[in-house]
Amino acid sequence: MKLVTVAGPPSSGKTSVILHTIRELKKAGISVGVIKFDCISSGDEDTYQAAGVPIHIGLAGNLCPDHYFVSNIEECVSWGLKENLDLLITESAGLCNRCSPHIRGILGICVIDTLSGINTPKKIGPMLRLSDMIVITKGDIVSQAEREVFAFRVGRANPSAKVIKINGLTGQGVLPLADEMKNTPDTITVNDCSLRFAMPAALCSYCLGEIRIGRDYQMGNVKRMEF
Repeated sequence: MKLVTVAGPPSSGKTSVILHTIRELKKAGISVGVIKFDCISSGDEDTYQAAGVPIHIGLAGNLCPDHYFVSNIEECVSWGLKENLDLLITESAGLCNRCSPHIRGILGICVIDTLSGINTPKKIGPMLRLSDMIVITKGDIVSQAEREVFAFRVGRANPSAKVIKINGLTGQGVLPLADEMKNTPDTITVNDCSLRFAMPAALCSYCLGEIRIGRDYQMGNVKRMEF
């Protein structure tokens, strides 16, 4: 099974981009499921189910959503294997713009929209700076000059990432992203893998700088998902 992490600010178009990409992947006979991480609630479960996509929602509650992500990602992989998925996509918001859910050796994608402001690429932090691929959305509702300035600043924040533009309404531009997901290596576990970025201090072992994944490395305020 392949694993991909998708992160980006709220309302940047992550879910729309993922759904358009899944439609292309299904044409190639690839089965895809999604784990959606959110804080208090999520309205995307019905959207994914309506599209025939296996979905599991994880609500972090009072915890940082990215800390919640890393405490549960191994169980998410197990769920994907149990569902016999070819590809599992995790979607998270990175609400504090300080964390990054991206894992070394796992394809990491950041979705960002042009309406968020030309300074956002610099402010958004490691979930953009450490991603392999950056998807820019909503480029059709700003001027060409604004699109070019925004893309320039995205490239300056992460010069090594592939940058593509996708229309979240029509799905135009989604094929390169689908191809990238199809070609990412298989993964059967992320136990003992490492995050690309140490999360900020708070109450659990990851707050203290732990980057290894697995229950043996988790201490403190850890919340489990139920499958």
